[in-house]
Amino acid sequence: MLIVIGGLPGTGKTTLARGLARALDAVHLRIDTIEQALRGATMDSDAIGAAGYLVGYGVAADNLALGRTVVADAVNPLASIRAAWRDVARRAAVAVVEVEVVCSDAAEHRRRIASRSADIPGLELPAWDEVQARTYEPWPDPQFLIDTAHQPVAQGVTALHTFLPARERALR
Repeated sequence: MLIVIGGLPGTGKTTLARGLARALDAVHLRIDTIEQALRGATMDSDAIGAAGYLVGYGVAADNLALGRTVVADAVNPLASIRAAWRDVARRAAVAVVEVEVVCSDAAEHRRRIASRSADIPGLELPAWDEVQARTYEPWPDPQFLIDTAHQPVAQGVTALHTFLPARERALR
């Protein structure tokens, strides 16, 4: 199964993705890690975003071919990016579950952005105004929506972990 987790920075998607990957013994594929490695290779910064996703699609496909569940953790801001993840799953003949993570409380979201620190060496986290200015196309039909504004991430992991087996059966 391919589980695609997306949402704006600071919504809790990486914490959720890590927890879910642990619970499922799945591969955690984090686009931020790939993009930072590309920056370290002195790649042209304008190409890093697209390259990061392309590398991610390839790594996901390799792991899906091995029979592993993959949790893809990225902002996934564009419909075309989300469609590409679905194409990876289709080519691997596995179910895909799309999960959007939001923080509906703007004050809480802003607090998270201001208080977090990078866990990837050298990664510069966006400021609140950069998060607000980011292009982010709506997800018309996420299969699962998690609002982390007033619940612990562990609760979201549990809810998603409970949802996945039934969803996978329905998608087959």
